[in-house]
Amino acid sequence: MDYEYQRLTLPRGTSRPVAQRVLTDAAEHGHWELDRLRLYPDGTRRVVLRRRILRVKSTLTTV
Repeated sequence: MDYEYQRLTLPRGTSRPVAQRVLTDAAEHGHWELDRLRLYPDGTRRVVLRRRILRVKSTLTTV
């Protein structure tokens, strides 16, 4: 499977409920799933989201 990735950085001071809401919105509206989340000592969060790339095969045939 092929995936596309999106990286987000949530600044220091972003509360946990706000971060959760941002990630939930991305999942519900953009079909993203959480791949990786890292919380740094200074309070910033670096998030990597991924979603599957859908390959569509053509159903058109030439005669």
